[in-house]
Amino acid sequence: MTDAKTLIDETVKSNDVVLYMKGTKEMPQCGFSSRVAGVLNYMGVDYTDVNVLADDAIRQGIKDYSDWPTIPQLYVKGEFVGGCDIITEMTLSGELDTLFAENGVAFDKDAADKIREANA
Repeated sequence: MTDAKTLIDETVKSNDVVLYMKGTKEMPQCGFSSRVAGVLNYMGVDYTDVNVLADDAIRQGIKDYSDWPTIPQLYVKGEFVGGCDIITEMTLSGELDTLFAENGVAFDKDAADKIREANA
């Protein structure tokens, strides 16, 4: 498990935005992963996706790393942000925009606004 933890730590710290998910950003393999990847894709965020289905050590390792029991998991600038419900709430409240802006992560503000308008 140490190898998985080291790999996860290096991935999270060497990429601005990382999404640990089931499947890939092009082909999510569960609804929750699809929702978060869809938000990030729509907002034009450049992020690294890690398919936990491809490696059981990573799949369990990410849960241990964050002390969070579910996948997907979003990390921004090395910090755990949350899973699907938290990211959905942050998107709709504008908190995700703020988090990205404060951390210098490029995103399409108009797309973010459209998400909120569509869910208002």
